[in-house]
Amino acid sequence: MVETLTGHNRSNGISYNEILEGDTVPPPAVYLEDSPMEPGVTQVEISRYWTREEHDREVEKLWKRVWQMACHRDDIPNVGDTHVYDIAGLSFIIVHAAEGEYKAFPNACLHRGRAICDADKKGLKALRCPFHGWSWELNGKLKEVPCQWDFPTVSEETHSLTEAKVGQWGGFIFINPDPDCEPLEDFLGDIDRHFRIPFERRYKAAHLVKRLPCNWKIAQEAFMESYHVVGTHPVLMPTFSDANSKYDVWHNMSRAMSASGPPSPHTSLENPDPTAFPDGKLFKSFLHPINNHIYRRLEENRVEVEFPNGKKGVFDMEANYIEGEVKNADTHMCNWVGGKIAPEEEDMDAPFPPGTPREYRDAIAGARREDMREVWGDYVDEIADADLNDSIFYSVFPNISPWADFNPIFYRFRPDGDNPEQSLHEVMYMLPLPEGAERPEPAECTFLDLHDDYTLAPNFGSYLLKIFNQDYLNHKAVQKGVKNHPHGKTMFAQYQESKIRHFHETLNEWLESDEPPKSPKRTKAAA
Repeated sequence: MVETLTGHNRSNGISYNEILEGDTVPPPAVYLEDSPMEPGVTQVEISRYWTREEHDREVEKLWKRVWQMACHRDDIPNVGDTHVYDIAGLSFIIVHAAEGEYKAFPNACLHRGRAICDADKKGLKALRCPFHGWSWELNGKLKEVPCQWDFPTVSEETHSLTEAKVGQWGGFIFINPDPDCEPLEDFLGDIDRHFRIPFERRYKAAHLVKRLPCNWKIAQEAFMESYHVVGTHPVLMPTFSDANSKYDVWHNMSRAMSASGPPSPHTSLENPDPTAFPDGKLFKSFLHPINNHIYRRLEENRVEVEFPNGKKGVFDMEANYIEGEVKNADTHMCNWVGGKIAPEEEDMDAPFPPGTPREYRDAIAGARREDMREVWGDYVDEIADADLNDSIFYSVFPNISPWADFNPIFYRFRPDGDNPEQSLHEVMYMLPLPEGAERPEPAECTFLDLHDDYTLAPNFGSYLLKIFNQDYLNHKAVQKGVKNHPHGKTMFAQYQESKIRHFHETLNEWLESDEPPKSPKRTKAAA
């Protein structure tokens, strides 16, 4: 690798702000703001990732007190529609109670405790428990108790449903079980100034939920930094600035910004390298930019690896040796080249305009503008090059990650029920719409179990899903390995993993406080 120990606290590569200086359409001012976390050492007890005690503490101190995204308005568009939101053994019913009015109630009958709703429903006139038939109005008021004469202490005053607090941002519905919580607007702070197109103008074009064999925090941490690109996603390095990404933190939010165009500082490349894909196909072969090993797809689950000295070996998609002189291979690269691909994308060309990093950024941004012009008109000429090229991703405490204006990715990470060693990774494509455009119907959600390949989810495209498959290879291994950590604590890079540091220091505030931490007053929006 080119990046070595330097004694500096930043990469020697060109900075993100310097990359943006030459863009044809400049970025909004908020992209150039610097709000780095203070340097320091953040260590986390390994018990946080797997013990029942820590899981239960999170339920009591976090999930019962924090603002959390439950669903999108498009999931319950009509009065009487309901959504069941489950989190860490807790369950809530989100109800479209009246035109423009939403309610949230604990999902439990006040008679014997049965869940009132087992699944999402459409067009209900009332909330009715399937066990004995107790029912409530959509606004939570007690409606009917069969044989009410047998329950002399039950009345509308005593047995209407308890409400959780409800707030809205960007078309999403948030809930907070704590009746004394601060307003959602205070919790989210100045988030709106980071998005030039209001999030309300995005619609759900694709949606998946994948069960993962790891704690929800391990899953989320894998998507909070670009430091892992050099080990997990070498395929990105010929055109991706990983080690010189930019990281910023605010109260309940953090941001990472990774540029497209300049190659990784880990390589010796000065310009984007089209030879990284020897046959010009995105998924058929790859020349590793550091060790110069070539990975070739022979067929699904069969990969040939060639070393610079000409020696070869054959492996399956999990890097298990099959035959040949070469005995070892990179697991993540075998998965990329030998893993599943949608048939219509198997021969996809590698999008690689030749030239300098600047020419690459101009070409990619220009091509995307022309692709969008029919829908967006001349507004595309105002879209910043950064929005069309770069990975700009936010994390909002505790568990969601919206991406910037024209990158539609949106993540949510949750515990899988009451199991501290499994989680749910939710991915949505939230596509922006021109002002006044008709809103399409939201995409149906595809559920993927532990052993289901990400590429089974429709409408995302193989590229992103194969990146997720590479990340998946780490999840189970981290969950297994963290229990054997000889130091008893994990540690994080001061800068490149500052989003993770910020998350854990914020989580510490919640877990160690008898009262939920309060947010600072919002500042005036930046230009």
